[in-house]
Amino acid sequence: MDVRLIGRPDDSGRDQQFHEFVARRRGALLHTARLLTAGDGHLAEDLVQTALTKLYVSWSAFRRADNPDGYVRRVLVNALTDERRRVWRRFERSVPDLPDRAGPAVAGADDPELAAALRELPPRMRAAVVFRYVHELDVAQTAEALGVSAGTVKSQTARALSKLRARLQSIPEGVK
Repeated sequence: MDVRLIGRPDDSGRDQQFHEFVARRRGALLHTARLLTAGDGHLAEDLVQTALTKLYVSWSAFRRADNPDGYVRRVLVNALTDERRRVWRRFERSVPDLPDRAGPAVAGADDPELAAALRELPPRMRAAVVFRYVHELDVAQTAEALGVSAGTVKSQTARALSKLRARLQSIPEGVK
């Protein structure tokens, strides 16, 4: 089924460009979202869907962006921040066994100890760690993605790593 906005022409191949972008990048976006949500596959799917919706609406701005990857990461982090602010979210509880999976296993996000340790970090701190160490962005790129200063990225990353080390070292050896 071909879904188009009524009364709005295809902005010079916008729909095709967007479709190709989604086909090419959705897996990577889902990977990042799974890490940002500390392994919550359902929330990760929601974040990617929200980010893609926002990206479609602002497709022309995305196409003009100096750093398209940074633009997409920022949209994803903003979607996570917005999601965490929702009042109804505070009453929703995740369950340990998901009824289905959206795709192949994501390295790191399926490690229950790592996911639990990441879950204990605040969302922005978690995002700093994911962007710095999973996506291997430098401090400036991470700062741009999060909309904060380089100093904030450094302090958030240092505190996050300290918390992760403490949490992961406290797990008995036979459980890891």
